[in-house]
Amino acid sequence: MFLARTGARVSEVTGVNANDLQLERSHPQVLLRGKGRRDRVIPIPQDLARALTALLAEHGIANHEPRPIFIGTRNERLTRFGATHIVRRAVAQAVTIRPTLAQKPVSPHIFRHSLPTEASPVGRSPFNDPSLARPRTGRHDPPLCRRRCRDDAQRTREGGSRRRSWPPFPTK
Repeated sequence: MFLARTGARVSEVTGVNANDLQLERSHPQVLLRGKGRRDRVIPIPQDLARALTALLAEHGIANHEPRPIFIGTRNERLTRFGATHIVRRAVAQAVTIRPTLAQKPVSPHIFRHSLPTEASPVGRSPFNDPSLARPRTGRHDPPLCRRRCRDDAQRTREGGSRRRSWPPFPTK
């Protein structure tokens, strides 16, 4: 849920500590530490804030402790591999409701591409206005952001994916 609602990179999500969250505010937010040591503050919706509050209570973590909020099976910080496993397990459960998911390559990264579309104001699309995607996703290079938004729009219209089947080369 955190990946889908924030558009954060997996490395940013796994690096979030309880003291990076500001859940008591009227507009909750989270501090994400991105690539190149770039920090950005992202607003989070109320339902996600409630879920995070419940998660902190479940783990017995106070709001301002510098402890990770996403923990793996060994009570250590969740790794990107652990996050990928969780997403794939959720997709496997969702296949019973949406069988078409079985043919789609789903990874934690796909949520970065889906957020700008859902977070757009009515009548404006990040496909046409990349400035909408830039603050939330942390893309700072306007031409690159424009190109990725355009490519995402093209794939959405075609219903396809950029990924090739595995292995990427013919086998004997």
